[in-house]
Amino acid sequence: IGDDIAWMRFGEDGRLYAINAEAGFFGVAPGTSYAANPNAMATIQSDTIFTNVALTDDGDVWWEGSDQPAPPHLVDWQGRDWTPESSEKAAHPNARFTTPAKNCPSIAPNWEDPQGVPIDAILVGGRRPTTIPLVYESFDWEHGVFLGAIMGSEITAAVISDKIGQVRRDPFAMTPFIGYHVADYLQHWLETGKRTSADKLPRIFAVNWFRRGEDGHFLWPGFGENSRVLKWVAQRCQGTLEARETPIGYMPYLEDLDLTGLELPAGDLEAITTLDRQEWALELDAIEAHFESYGPKMPPVLFEQLARVRAKMKD
Repeated sequence: IGDDIAWMRFGEDGRLYAINAEAGFFGVAPGTSYAANPNAMATIQSDTIFTNVALTDDGDVWWEGSDQPAPPHLVDWQGRDWTPESSEKAAHPNARFTTPAKNCPSIAPNWEDPQGVPIDAILVGGRRPTTIPLVYESFDWEHGVFLGAIMGSEITAAVISDKIGQVRRDPFAMTPFIGYHVADYLQHWLETGKRTSADKLPRIFAVNWFRRGEDGHFLWPGFGENSRVLKWVAQRCQGTLEARETPIGYMPYLEDLDLTGLELPAGDLEAITTLDRQEWALELDAIEAHFESYGPKMPPVLFEQLARVRAKMKD
């Protein structure tokens, strides 16, 4: 439905239905290319506003990670002359494109259907260079809310901060957008799970496309290759695959991930599908401190979920 916004409501059949209320995409330009995201490139060919990108001498746009090499001269995002020898990047790291969704060649034909579509899975995830595996599934709805509540991301250029690279806790990636107490928001998620039977609730999965190796390289290629993980998610929802139970949730067996044609170093694949208990011991301490920061309104069930993970880590 969307990687940013979905509006969900219960249908008469007791399932959650969702629409995407947005009219278009507000995407990060640097790193977007035909190699990484061809549909995004096709979408932005017209009717698009570019902000904080670089400008070529013939009036086109350019950014780092595009398909074209850097031209000999650009006007950078600050309006200054730029050459490949310049010390700073030509486009801002958070340079954006704003483009109509209807331009996307892969958009679903029922995109504008006001009834929406039934939701089988909800994915939560942040930018974490360590600790968090590629994908794992919650045990149930309450545990899924816990996974959303513990989300954290490495601070990026999308946030004005002098702490780039540190982990910022961000429940459900909603901290900048929640108009009321975060603990009440989390309680709202918990109450939602009580409004229908467990078998009609979406499954909740945590994902992390941003694991890095010790040398800083990404362990997972991301972009369109994330569809391989979505295939596993779909198969889990269909009940056609088993999974291995871990203290943090259900993780895939390696043979169940469709890696056809993808050449990943064995060490990288192992790193993103392995639970590091030492890292998680520190993670759980940080989660507890974060929960306590919300004061007495924090739902007790989330502390109970935290205690269960701690206990399972000791087994």
